[in-house]
Amino acid sequence: ARLRVALSGLTMAEYFRQQGGQDVLLFIDNIFRFVQAGSEVSALLGRMPSAVGYQPTLETEMGELQERITSTREGSVTSIQAVYVPADDLTDPAPASVFAHLNATTTLSRALVEQGIYPAVDPLDSTSTILKPDILGEEHYNTATEVQETLQRYRELQDIIAILGIDELSDEDKVTVSRARKIQRFLSQPFFVAEQFTGRSGEYVPVEETVRSFRELVDGEHDEIPERAFYMQGSIEQVMKAAKGDGEDADAGAEAEATEQAEKSESDGEGEPTAEQKEDAEEKAEA
Repeated sequence: ARLRVALSGLTMAEYFRQQGGQDVLLFIDNIFRFVQAGSEVSALLGRMPSAVGYQPTLETEMGELQERITSTREGSVTSIQAVYVPADDLTDPAPASVFAHLNATTTLSRALVEQGIYPAVDPLDSTSTILKPDILGEEHYNTATEVQETLQRYRELQDIIAILGIDELSDEDKVTVSRARKIQRFLSQPFFVAEQFTGRSGEYVPVEETVRSFRELVDGEHDEIPERAFYMQGSIEQVMKAAKGDGEDADAGAEAEATEQAEKSESDGEGEPTAEQKEDAEEKAEA
């Protein structure tokens, strides 16, 4: 039954597209279950499994499903699919057979979750077929690729940092690491749906503003801002405001500490009698 459910749902979507002339949005959760169902049916039929254990007809079955999700003159079918990745291995035959038919993929990373960065989208493993200069424009495309290059270089340096420490890196690599960590935190975004849990109000940021902010980041215009100021912020102006607030808080804290120490010194000084006070006390005692 699970093997036919996806095909039945797609047939309904095709009906609304062809007969109703509508643009249909088809959700599939989870496409990996379709693969599992095909594997179980293949085993019942006595077919020889592949080296990894999947059915020999995996690519054919996936193609028959995915290639029917398309546009016609009457309407269109667009599909959003959740894909379970076994053991987080993107080269596994099941998810790999799905990725071959998708126009865009959004990959969630456990490593980013461990750092508390949400949404935990890995920009290096995520893909899009419209990431082209003739579609997005030169500025957007160049900014996106430079951000990816910075993050990729940081990933390559992580083993060296873990073994030798960040102090052993060259000055250029230290700058790259600093910018990459800021980019990672700036990619976080407070969600409106999570406001009741996080206490942070959601943020909508226009694409043009996002491109401009990341362009300034990769160009090094905000190298002096600490990376914590980039976490869960919308625009780069909010980042600068947060950094300014941290600086003012630090100055206020230092001033309060200095005042406290001065008051403590004064109180210590008042507690110790002077030489004249000691002589007066001795004269009074002799009298």
